[in-house]
Amino acid sequence: MENRILAVVTLDMNIVAGGAPIFFARNQEEQEKMARYLARTLDAMVHDLENGVYFIVKHV
Repeated sequence: MENRILAVVTLDMNIVAGGAPIFFARNQEEQEKMARYLARTLDAMVHDLENGVYFIVKHV
């Protein structure tokens, strides 16, 4: 099984880095909405790290 992180949605740009696209949200409501839309569009799942970061993963 191979999983891929497709995107990261964060409230704080200082706590994320890496190779996946990073989206910055202005507030938690916008962050949740972005994460849901990205996951739906990419046919993937949203995972919440509970530190202001959501990541979108494609489970293959």
